[in-house]
Amino acid sequence: MTTHQTGTREEWLTARLELLDAEKELTRRADELARRRQQLPWVRVDKDYRFETAEGPASLADLFGGRSQLMIYHFMFGPDYTAGCPSCSSIADGFNGFEVHLANHDVALWAVSRAPYAQLAEYKARMGWSFPWASSNGSDFNSDFGVAVTKQEWESGLARYNFADQDLRPGTDEEQRSLDGFAQSIVDTDWQTYRREGPGMSSFALQDGTVFHTYSAYSRGLDGLWGMYQWLDRAPLGRNEDGMWFRRHDEYAQ
Repeated sequence: MTTHQTGTREEWLTARLELLDAEKELTRRADELARRRQQLPWVRVDKDYRFETAEGPASLADLFGGRSQLMIYHFMFGPDYTAGCPSCSSIADGFNGFEVHLANHDVALWAVSRAPYAQLAEYKARMGWSFPWASSNGSDFNSDFGVAVTKQEWESGLARYNFADQDLRPGTDEEQRSLDGFAQSIVDTDWQTYRREGPGMSSFALQDGTVFHTYSAYSRGLDGLWGMYQWLDRAPLGRNEDGMWFRRHDEYAQ
């Protein structure tokens, strides 16, 4: 027998209409936030970032592919990882479906990671993805856009992420062992190597040959891009999670 509150169809409809009012208010608030994102001042990008792609070397402007807008997902795949981060992988599982729609709406979508391109291409083939993915290996791109932590920042306890300084170092030996074990299990590295990368997304505009940075988001700011959670938030038990329950899509038991 269920332990959840039950009721009649009429009682459900009354409660659902009350919730609908709250959902509509959230939608209006989300529309307002979207307008405020678009009103942020643009910042000219003067540094000459270089990337490796399937077509060879590329600049940031090249990634636009003739479009005026570029959105980049900062995919956690460091040079010493043996595979992409499972969280980033589950987010990227949705890219194939809507990348073509964005491309036909004047928006280029790319994933960018610090691992060498050959590693990215191999993992991309394993995952069956077709969206474009570039390597920023050897450039300051990830650090400059808030998703890579230097060794000095790590050791100082002042790693900049999500617009604030954070100490990402484990507090105790027990926590160190636990986090090292976690990182080892998912990307075959220790915790520091794993967490010196971070997830995020950044948007850019190209006008008259000049690239501008327009927006970035990190951490829970990426929730809206994580398709499976939008479904789970509407499921009977919600996210219903204790730790990282999901896997890369080819790692679930068949």
